[in-house]
Amino acid sequence: MRTRIIAGLLLVPLFVLIIVGGAPLYIGEAIIISIALHEFYKAFEEKEIKPLFNLGYIFAFYLLIKNYYQLPTSWTYSAIFILFLISIVSILRVKRNIIDIVVTFFGIFYVGILIDFIVLTMNDFAMGKIYVWLIFIIAFMTDIFAYFAGYLFGKHKLIPKVSPKKTIEGSVGGILGSTLACIAFGYFFNIDLGLIVFLGFFGSVVAQFGDLFASSIKRYVGIKDYGKLIPGHGGILDRFDSVILVSPFVYSVINLFLK
Repeated sequence: MRTRIIAGLLLVPLFVLIIVGGAPLYIGEAIIISIALHEFYKAFEEKEIKPLFNLGYIFAFYLLIKNYYQLPTSWTYSAIFILFLISIVSILRVKRNIIDIVVTFFGIFYVGILIDFIVLTMNDFAMGKIYVWLIFIIAFMTDIFAYFAGYLFGKHKLIPKVSPKKTIEGSVGGILGSTLACIAFGYFFNIDLGLIVFLGFFGSVVAQFGDLFASSIKRYVGIKDYGKLIPGHGGILDRFDSVILVSPFVYSVINLFLK
C-alpha cells in the first residue's frame, strides 16, 4: 500500500501539466510517450525482436509539434506514411525481420496515438479541461477499487492465465467504484447523469481490458514489469495501461454525444 501511495504522488506533476495545459503539457506528453515507447520496445527485445526505437521517438516529437501548432489530423497520416517508408528502407538495407516493423508501428499506435487522446480531449471540446479528468477518474478509481475489493472479497479468479491475482469480485468493485466516482464528478459539473453513468460503467470495463491486454503482452515476452521508473508500479506503461484505452473511449463518447 505504501508503494501505491508513493506512486500516486509521483503522478502529481502530470496533473499539474494538465491544469497548466499548452506547451508544458505537450512537452510532458511527448516525454511520457517516448519513455513508454522505449519500455514497450525494450520488452519485445526479450523475444529477440528489434523494433526501430528511433521511429517511435520521432513520432513522439511529431505529436509535440502537432499539438503545439494545432495541425490537422491528415498530417498525422502523412507522418506515419513517411515513417513507414523509412522502415521499408531499413528492411532493404539492414538485416531486419518484418516483425520488427510490425512491433514498431503497433507501438506507435498503441502508445503514441492512443495516449494523445488525452490532449485531444482537452483541445477538441469546449469543456475539454473538465472532461479530461474523467479519463483519470475512470482509470485510477477502477484500479483502486478493484484492488481493495479483490483484497477484501476476492475468491474467484478473473482470467488467471493472463493475470493470476485479479478476481471477479475485484473487477466488479472496480466498475462500481468508477461509476460512483464519475456520478459524483458529473453531479458537481452538471454533466448528464445517464451519460456519466455510461462513461463510468463501460469506461471501467475498457480500463480493465487495457490492464489485461498490457498483462498479456508482459506474459508473452516474459517480464514482470515494463520498467522500474515508478516504485511499486514498474514503468510508465504499468501505470498507464488502463489510461491508454480509456482515453480514446472517453473522447469517442464525448464526441458522439456531447460535442
